[in-house]
Amino acid sequence: MTTRLLIIRHGQTDWNQQGRFQGQSDPPLNPLGLRQAHAAGLAAARALNGERPQAIYASDLRRAWQSAEAVRAALPDGESISLIAEPRLREMAFGDWEGMTYAEIQAGYSGALQRWEADLENIAPPNGETLRQMAERIQAALRDLLQTHPDGAILLVGHGGPLQLLIALALGLPPARFWQIHLSNASLSELRIYPEGAILNLLNCTAHLEGLK
Repeated sequence: MTTRLLIIRHGQTDWNQQGRFQGQSDPPLNPLGLRQAHAAGLAAARALNGERPQAIYASDLRRAWQSAEAVRAALPDGESISLIAEPRLREMAFGDWEGMTYAEIQAGYSGALQRWEADLENIAPPNGETLRQMAERIQAALRDLLQTHPDGAILLVGHGGPLQLLIALALGLPPARFWQIHLSNASLSELRIYPEGAILNLLNCTAHLEGLK
């Protein structure tokens, strides 16, 4: 049995464009982000090559949910595919740093930033969560998804950090290695998960975004 995960990061927001930490704040997609999400849906349809996904799971934050709606609309007979909110796919909670740029965090929280960067797994941003806490919820979500869909294809639409972490965990990498995997806005990646382990077939494909403005 094989579970095929098509993984899509949400489209661009104004905060992405401005380099702001979004976390679990809820900015919407900007116009380019909406076009990116639609293009990602078309790319997912081509990758599926006629295979019907069993469901689409998305973070319930607006930028991911809007992206998932655009992806579903781009799939053949997409309106009949279940779109399911999965809050465990939310971005890391950055607490007091949400809405700030890295330079602003450096200026206002230099000590806390240094401690966090030295030990992401165990240190949280002020009023945020640790990498270990995020890994626990992502691992639990992945386990439940694989139990629900032991065979066939599903789509996951979410955020850079959690999706990078999900890929790392599926490949057996330590959570702290998640930063070595990069996912661009509206990128498409693919994991195939077998009883023996996972194979990464596609990572951070953005060919479908060429020419978008």
